[in-house]
Amino acid sequence: MPLEKWLMKVKKTISSPTKPSVVIKRSKIGVLAFEVAGIMPKLTHIWRFLSDENIDHLRNQSICLEGVSKVVSNKDAFLLSLACAEIVENLRVLAVTVSRVSKRCEDSSLRSFEPAFDVFANTVHDPYGWVLNIKDMEAKNIKKMERYVAATAMLYKAMDELTVLENSLKKSLHQEVVNTTKQQKILDLQQKLLWQKQQVKYAKEKSLWNTSFDSVTLLLASSIFTILSRIKIVFGIAHGYPTSVPRSFSASATVYPSDQTLKDWNLASGPMIKSSKHQENNEISHGFFETNSKILTPASSTLGFAALSLHYANLIIVMEKMIRSPQLVGLDARDDLYSMLPNSIRSSLRSRLKGIGFRASDPVLAGEWREALGKILGWLSPLAHNMIKWQNERSFEHQNLMPKTNVLLLRTLFFANRQKTEAAITELLVGLNYIWWFEKEMNGKALFNCIVQAK
Repeated sequence: MPLEKWLMKVKKTISSPTKPSVVIKRSKIGVLAFEVAGIMPKLTHIWRFLSDENIDHLRNQSICLEGVSKVVSNKDAFLLSLACAEIVENLRVLAVTVSRVSKRCEDSSLRSFEPAFDVFANTVHDPYGWVLNIKDMEAKNIKKMERYVAATAMLYKAMDELTVLENSLKKSLHQEVVNTTKQQKILDLQQKLLWQKQQVKYAKEKSLWNTSFDSVTLLLASSIFTILSRIKIVFGIAHGYPTSVPRSFSASATVYPSDQTLKDWNLASGPMIKSSKHQENNEISHGFFETNSKILTPASSTLGFAALSLHYANLIIVMEKMIRSPQLVGLDARDDLYSMLPNSIRSSLRSRLKGIGFRASDPVLAGEWREALGKILGWLSPLAHNMIKWQNERSFEHQNLMPKTNVLLLRTLFFANRQKTEAAITELLVGLNYIWWFEKEMNGKALFNCIVQAK
């Protein structure tokens, strides 16, 4: 039967591997294009974060965030060292990927990217002249990386559509019932498949897929060297790297809200910054990245050290919602909130509420509590929300996406002093307890009055 012979011919054509019309050389990065395209937006993001405008914003606003000065530190030099250390660490992680790619290069200087980068980080020695000026970085590398990323994204989309068409055609060929309409559908799918293969071929030629390891590595290496050079310039790294000393802290809270209670949150003090010739020599002996890593290691008094920063962020956000609408909080929600509290906060809360009854009928006191809680949330809530944003941007599901914010760890709860943060959370809980009972009593009285009037 002509139709059956035709179907067998189509199946044979689809199942047989097609020979590529262009032989791709070993030096082409091929499927690694998608991994490389994943780090290019991150390099671009770091570079733009280091603009004069953003650095001025960091110095004049970001490190001056009220919550940062209250529970992290009020020492500008220390906060800037945290910002610098995090940016350097982000760049180092990206350099690890570039190092893997560089091993496949034909140029010996590119294959030595990893040791050259370490030498440059420690001594600012640039043996291959990879550091570019700002104008060349913007005009050449940044624009080229953006074009590569866009073209590789189109390739990914084209390959995905090709896979869909191949699966549709195979599914149609395996169906037993075949008529004229089905035959035409198969012909259409086959035509679309051939056209889509041409689209994929064209997209490969324009994207990173068809680019050599040498040219890609040179682009990435010069970008990374230039970015690190820019980091050292904007943060003034020339005579050693700042280190921290233990920070002191003081926190207090009372059951009754007052101006003094709110002023107590200004008692945060941070580590002093020292720089010396001995410190400069110490940096070189231990390595720039090793020293940088120590900067990011949280002190034993912080939430980051206790691995509680993310948990406390979620806790604060839950309390924020309850404080805004206490009348909507049920007993189950209160129990859930209490189950989220660690033992240290439970103990502090029991101590604060000891001897306090379950009646709250003073509207003046309720108003004072609302004002006090609003002020505490005003500086504590941004740190909690930033903690969630920071974590989400670095989660496994989003690790290949370009960061959408400039949230740094110093603006989260990671480096927050644990004792001061727990004191603030306890204050929120005490206030929430009062306004919850106040709302409950007010609702009870309103309901009672309605019943009386109905009678």
